[in-house]
Amino acid sequence: MTLSSDRPASFVRFSTAERWVHRTLGILILILIATAALLFIPDLGGLVGNRQTVRMIHEIAGFVLLIPLLLALLSRAFRDDAGRLNRFRPTDWQWLRSRDRRSGRIPVGKFNAGQKLNAAFSLGAILVLFLTGTMMFFSSYFPDALRTGATFVHDWLSLAFIVVVVGHIYMAFNDATARLGMRTGSVPESWARREHGEWATEELGSPVVD
Repeated sequence: MTLSSDRPASFVRFSTAERWVHRTLGILILILIATAALLFIPDLGGLVGNRQTVRMIHEIAGFVLLIPLLLALLSRAFRDDAGRLNRFRPTDWQWLRSRDRRSGRIPVGKFNAGQKLNAAFSLGAILVLFLTGTMMFFSSYFPDALRTGATFVHDWLSLAFIVVVVGHIYMAFNDATARLGMRTGSVPESWARREHGEWATEELGSPVVD
């Protein structure tokens, strides 16, 4: 379906590889959060009983977490989007300060400032949690001071990360079109022009025709 002979109705937003990486990371992160809650909160852990099994699942999911990110680097679309997420421009600060940031008045690229900040924090948190978790797993190789520090950072950063994940899920549930883009790979032109007008203009030459 097209709006006119030369203006398609939707745009490609995410490649198949990007969508699968997002889903895989999402599943692994939810497993990590669930098992962490069972290990950290005694009343919840008592519902399962086998603490060692829960710990093993948590550790396996933690070590596997980096694999989707490393494999994603083989995707050019993923690398291109990583570059976009890594660029913070003056209009991004303007978008953050604006009360009508979702009106389309401020030109926004493929990712808005909130998404860029979320991506930066999430990647940083994943790397730090992986490092501190590895130190806790191989605890016999590190002195007491490092083990204690790693445990402290791991626990408190996990709580902060959970808050960000919950916020991310909340925002996603309030934008059905954004979820559509991650589920199917494409979004309507009207949504793209309103939420990411600069990106929509750039992508007029490479849309998906429904």
